Amino acid sequence: MEKQFHINLNSSHGAKYAIVPGDPGRVEAIASYLDKPRFLTSKREYTSWIGQLSGQAVIVTSTGIGGPSAAIAIEELYKIGVRTFLRVGTCGGMQLDVASGDMVIATGSIRSEGTTREYMPIEFPALADFEIVQALVQAAENLGYRYHTGVVQSKDSFYGQHDPDRMPIGYELVNRWDGWIKAGALASEMESAALFCVSSYLRARAGCVLNVIWNQERAKANMKDPYHDDNTRAITTAIEAIKILIARDRAKLEK
Repeated sequence: MEKQFHINLNSSHGAKYAIVPGDPGRVEAIASYLDKPRFLTSKREYTSWIGQLSGQAVIVTSTGIGGPSAAIAIEELYKIGVRTFLRVGTCGGMQLDVASGDMVIATGSIRSEGTTREYMPIEFPALADFEIVQALVQAAENLGYRYHTGVVQSKDSFYGQHDPDRMPIGYELVNRWDGWIKAGALASEMESAALFCVSSYLRARAGCVLNVIWNQERAKANMKDPYHDDNTRAITTAIEAIKILIARDRAKLEK
């Protein structure tokens, strides 16, 4: 099979499981938790390493920033055999009890972006796979990490969130942000809606665990809000969750 146009990979790796961070700079660090990790390729925003977990090949591929590049990564990884996708990323908290250093395990995503509108009607929800959510929760519990489960917001404009008043539609951005908070959204990030919707139409499994790096709502409320860019907890939770999924998948095959 020829290599995919963007990610520069073919099916020779044999991986059915993928961990998909956004940042290419995080790929090697994540792959270091695998057995026998090795570099595969790097093209554009897509850097890939591969290794083993519980005897199964696991690929780590970065998706870049935002929905369009994430959708391409998921489409092309699926074409070369991946059927389980687990995003490890970062987010900004929205609820006051979602503090920096916490983890958010997304059960669904608000489609406040444009990529998924080119896949399915806006009424269709962007939902995480239930098995992956279960595995992530079990992993976090096993490791003793503080986490939250619920809906996150996916957006296309980083500065539209952080400096909305500067934007020509600032009034709309502020009102919608307040609406997401009142509705219970836990955190904001930029890739999960694309991950969930593309995986859904492909009939693949997808999940997402996020490190909360800050919370602007806590800062506004004069609450403690230290910057937390250590993604170790999210990474180790993802690794543990993949092990859980591999064990469960094997048990299903043995029935």
